[in-house]
Amino acid sequence: MRKRTKTLEYQAIKDISACFSITLLCEIAGVSRSGYYRWLKNGKNLSKKQAENQALQKKIIEIFHQYRGIFGYRRMTVWLRKILKKPINDKRTYRLMKVLGIQAKIRKKRIFYGKKEACVVSGNHLNREFQATRPNEKWVTDVTYLPFNQKRLYLSVIYDLYNNEVVSYKLSRYNDFQLVRDTLKAAIQKRKVKGTLLHSDQGVTYTSRAYHHLLAKYQMRVSMSRKGNCLDNACIESFFGHLKSECFYLLKFNQASEVEQAIDEYIHFYNTARYQKKLKNLSPIQFRRKAM
Repeated sequence: MRKRTKTLEYQAIKDISACFSITLLCEIAGVSRSGYYRWLKNGKNLSKKQAENQALQKKIIEIFHQYRGIFGYRRMTVWLRKILKKPINDKRTYRLMKVLGIQAKIRKKRIFYGKKEACVVSGNHLNREFQATRPNEKWVTDVTYLPFNQKRLYLSVIYDLYNNEVVSYKLSRYNDFQLVRDTLKAAIQKRKVKGTLLHSDQGVTYTSRAYHHLLAKYQMRVSMSRKGNCLDNACIESFFGHLKSECFYLLKFNQASEVEQAIDEYIHFYNTARYQKKLKNLSPIQFRRKAM
């Protein structure tokens, strides 16, 4: 096993030796210069397996940089399988990424300081049952803020629990009823919503009469989290976490238009190309279309 790993390390050194000194690369990889040069002398012809690994390494680097380093070895394996159209083992991808010295940018854990309240607010019909059996059965919604250049934008999202798809979203300078209303109307224009359960927290906008009248108008059912308990809406919190760690925090923004473009591009990527194991390695839209 160690011999095979060293071979991969030597090959990685060779691939990037034009950019860095051999001494530095050997030190980083934890191998000796003499061992590298001996391998170089004796290994003029790569074996079939070595050639495959070399090709995989190049593809891994390409995908890794294309998507700003957000893929760990499991999601990288899914992408390699889809692009190369052949079976690739998770362990092999992990080993190659380890040799290359690359890993996904880890999302920081959010520390929750809210109160653990025993009472449950009436109307928590979702009740942390985050699984849905069909599209438009259960939606969740929330608003998060995106600070940039001493300013901020608010992002409102409606998310379908059936296939983890962003049904609609809107950006605004103001966290008000208009933002929530516009997000809901955009979703209603796309989907049949009669009987759809829409879950939110107990924010001021979601507890307003205008919001409840709007849902009643379209015959939608209302569900709300318990006060101060973000875990009741964990799915939308998780999505916001991915969006920020895989997109927003990786970029620097000066103008609101730059934020808007980045969010547009990320949500398009999330819906169409961010393959998920729990969706049978399909993207949200692919999973929904396959079910129809």
